[in-house]
Amino acid sequence: MQANVNGTTMPILEMVLEPGETIISTHGDLSWMTANMQLTQTASTGSGGGIMGGLKRMAGGGGLLLTRYEATGGQGMVTFASKVPGRIFPVDVSPGHGFIVHRHGWVCGTPGITPSVALQQSFRGGLWGGEGFILQKLEGEGQAWIELSGEIATYDLAAGQSLLVHPGHVGLFNDSVTFSVIRLPGIVNRYFGADGHHLVSLTGPGSIWLQSMPLPVLAHALSEYLGSNDSGRDAAAGGVVGGVLGNVLGRQV
Repeated sequence: MQANVNGTTMPILEMVLEPGETIISTHGDLSWMTANMQLTQTASTGSGGGIMGGLKRMAGGGGLLLTRYEATGGQGMVTFASKVPGRIFPVDVSPGHGFIVHRHGWVCGTPGITPSVALQQSFRGGLWGGEGFILQKLEGEGQAWIELSGEIATYDLAAGQSLLVHPGHVGLFNDSVTFSVIRLPGIVNRYFGADGHHLVSLTGPGSIWLQSMPLPVLAHALSEYLGSNDSGRDAAAGGVVGGVLGNVLGRQV
């Protein structure tokens, strides 16, 4: 198996598989592939999971089933393109050394990877913390490829050291890092500060990867420039864009 990350601003992940080799991914991430790649749907990975694992994935924003890609009759290739400008990179997962990633950040992985939901905070925190707090957990053994948006800032937190992060900017962190949802202090901060009501508290030990331009944050930044126009044609176009942004922003904190 050979993984090639091609491009710069909008990278693509090209996975070249030898006959019989497989990778797993979520639904809808395929961009293109060779004709000899065989697709099947599965509820379990090489390390197990089954239907209960699928239900956990659904709770974390994924699907009940995973897509399994296998090369047949010769070398095959399957490609996943990035959704927004950013980076795609691999991480090594092993027993006791898993990762937690934002709900759309896992691209694909070897069959030993088990994706599920990560819930390390209270039910109330998960309910009001927005999509940045319903995260995927990657465990098992193998390699996984992660997509993060914009520029990436990496921090190594010592035991007990914390960093407060806007939900949308949480990208990836070691599963040794704990997280919780906290409310901004003060009525004025919460309702007039334009930064939302909640932040993520990430506490070490472990490494964290933060993303500078998640899609919901980008959409929110553009929304103030999409006002009404005098031209009917421009208004129609704005309505289409506004509808797309409305769907995105409906999931934002």
